Amino acid sequence: MPKTSSYEKLRDKWVKRHRTLSKRLLTRHKDSIEWLKTHSKQLAVGSAASAILLTSPVGSTLGPQQASSFQTTEQIGRETFLVSDLSKLVPQEVRELTPIEEEKLANALSRDFGVDVKVGINGIRLNRTYGMIGQEQHLARFPQDTMDTHFDNAKDAALYAREGMAPGLGAWRYFANSQAEMTEEDKLREKYYIAVPTFIAPGFNTHVAEYRDFFKYRKMILVNPDNGKAIIADIGDSGPAEWTGKHLGGSPEVMAYLERVDRTRVLYFFVDDKNNKIPLGPIKLVK
Repeated sequence: MPKTSSYEKLRDKWVKRHRTLSKRLLTRHKDSIEWLKTHSKQLAVGSAASAILLTSPVGSTLGPQQASSFQTTEQIGRETFLVSDLSKLVPQEVRELTPIEEEKLANALSRDFGVDVKVGINGIRLNRTYGMIGQEQHLARFPQDTMDTHFDNAKDAALYAREGMAPGLGAWRYFANSQAEMTEEDKLREKYYIAVPTFIAPGFNTHVAEYRDFFKYRKMILVNPDNGKAIIADIGDSGPAEWTGKHLGGSPEVMAYLERVDRTRVLYFFVDDKNNKIPLGPIKLVK
């Protein structure tokens, strides 16, 4: 009897994975599938993704390129189902969430992204977890950092330079003492930073030093409830002011990945990462 080829093994692996995923989707998201049928905004993406996810794959023609395409479509499908799930938990009106709403969302995001999502940590929280995000500028990472020195390559400069450099420093001043001392972590902290109004966090005025140290580079997960995209960011600045009508701000890279513009809604919760194992940047849904 001839040995099974690597190609056949790959094909069988994807067929098995497809069946498992289809069963899981149908079990976990029965209500969401019905939701997709009645929401035209998500239906175009949802029907395309679901059609591939919930029907049999073409096993006899599955090759490396198709496998990669399947992975991409699988992710889009998961994000579509997340959007429908969030529509049941997130009010269209941008307002402060109730404690019950916050806990339900924290639990759902923990499950879907595989990280420990919290409303607050050690009794410290922000004034809200759902609000309007504003467009921020780049922050100087070290003395003499300019837009000419800010990017590692021309592609990033072309994509993100237009927002310019903020005239002042971030809440924690520079990310590194000099360009030579700057680490990859320093780069990512500025690249994926957010600004939150730490100064109106409950209890801030009576615990200034404690709260200042807690918030510095604290990791948070931001989720766009309209497309399911999520990113792990760190608190790199304080603001915006309440009178702006914005509840937090995002770096150009954060805003671009989430596909948000100035004054659009996002969810933002703490990520409990005691051992600093969760990388900053885009985060995918768990399988």
